[in-house]
Amino acid sequence: MAEVVHIVLPAWQFAAILAGPLILLAAAAAGLRFLVRRRSVSGEDRDWSVPPLADAAGATLFHRWDVRCKITALLAYSFLVAALEHVKPALAALAVSLLALVLARSSLVRALTRLLAVTGFLVMFLVVMPLSAPALPGDTVLVIDGVDWLGFNLRGLYKALAIACKGVAVALLMEPLLTTAPLPVTLHGLTRLGIPDMVGQMVLLSHRYLHVFRHEAERMAAGMRVRGFRKRTDIETLRAVANFLGMLFVRSFERTERVFEAMRARGYRGRFPAPEESRMQAKDLLLAGAWLALGITLILWDRFFQQGSG
Repeated sequence: MAEVVHIVLPAWQFAAILAGPLILLAAAAAGLRFLVRRRSVSGEDRDWSVPPLADAAGATLFHRWDVRCKITALLAYSFLVAALEHVKPALAALAVSLLALVLARSSLVRALTRLLAVTGFLVMFLVVMPLSAPALPGDTVLVIDGVDWLGFNLRGLYKALAIACKGVAVALLMEPLLTTAPLPVTLHGLTRLGIPDMVGQMVLLSHRYLHVFRHEAERMAAGMRVRGFRKRTDIETLRAVANFLGMLFVRSFERTERVFEAMRARGYRGRFPAPEESRMQAKDLLLAGAWLALGITLILWDRFFQQGSG
């Protein structure tokens, strides 16, 4: 049986191995954030009350794909990707997601924003798992000269890299899933698949009015700053913030009542009008089968052709 291989390094080399990737990841995250903010700035004020629910009508394969097949196939493929255990199949899944992003002509800004949302969570794995993974026979562990209790397990690093690749792959795949059809159409497809209709209505209204409430909060915060409010660690600041939250809740509740009355006046009786129906065709089923076959191929590669490797 293979024994654990310990590689003793000077303290500065060990620190460089730990800090180098973290600095690169932090720089990449900062670059992504700067790029997102730069690309988000437009020359004119957009209508904040009507957030975009999908990309402009496109002629890509994902735009023409029946929404029910698209939801079922991509979600099933995502679960298969999440079940991968090795780095190489996870990297292949990441490459597939990047290709899907290009084919769907999805927004680069939204994709980068989605990556920023999961960066901190994935970095935690890259830091914690190499330092906490138990040493098993055959592992290679980097240790500091004279500090045997602190080891950097390369097997833990490979596992963390596999998790990071899977997380990024699934996050990027949500762009072609959610942005290649209007949100009402996607939610109607979920309803056709068995999701309660009321859930779809709640998601749609929440997406619509979260932007309105955020704008209302920004207006109220701007008014407080104009009147001289500054955040401090004292009772007065806590009282002002509590009043702010209470007023925001009251205004939101009043707006909700007005919106509901307006919906009832326009004929709302518990259901939204269904969007234009699309008939499922053979090509939709073939495309869904291709995605499932791709996911199964990755699983087979991961389980039977990656034994003994990272």
